[in-house]
Amino acid sequence: MSTETTSVDPAPRTPSEAWRALQEGNARFISGDKLHPHQDAQRRESLAESQKPFAVIFGCSDSRLAAEIIFDLGLGDAFVIRTAGQVIDNAVLGSLEFAIDVLGTPLIMVLGHDSCGAVTATKNSVESGELPTGFQRDLVERITPSVLQAQRSGNADLQDMVVEHTKQTAARMLDQSTVISGAVSRGEAAVIGVFYHLADGKAELVYSDDPQIS
Repeated sequence: MSTETTSVDPAPRTPSEAWRALQEGNARFISGDKLHPHQDAQRRESLAESQKPFAVIFGCSDSRLAAEIIFDLGLGDAFVIRTAGQVIDNAVLGSLEFAIDVLGTPLIMVLGHDSCGAVTATKNSVESGELPTGFQRDLVERITPSVLQAQRSGNADLQDMVVEHTKQTAARMLDQSTVISGAVSRGEAAVIGVFYHLADGKAELVYSDDPQIS
């Protein structure tokens, strides 16, 4: 197993190149042949004045979903945003727009995973009719449309609900942000949805708005 910091290919410039780099990193993570790229002093110093990440990863806050690890990334590679259940709010949208508009990042990944606690809580709430207290209620209310859509489609399994929520989150950011949708329409960026399997570490594509990404 490699533990040394190793150079990799130049930073991806297109959405499809960015997805390919993430796939390759995930494959290394699964096999145990990680490169640990861009984690040395030279890389740290080179990023002191600026950054140009090749991907935005908007994922769940779950402790098992550390994006830089499961995609074998290093400093400056990914602009990472995390909320429980990858729930969108104005701060998240502003962060996404900053990455696309200011940093010129070509790919947004929405990253969901199996056994998601936030989606589980929402499923339980929908089935029982009881909402949680405090600000957890806001999370459940924002995830509820995805759970209901999955049920209407005949998908009552929790993992199906997570996939549906991942897809809806990706589609929702395009609907709500003209900055993101504009970059996508110009071919400068793409939005994808990925479902992560906790047991084997596989990152599976479940949504793409770019025909070159499949």
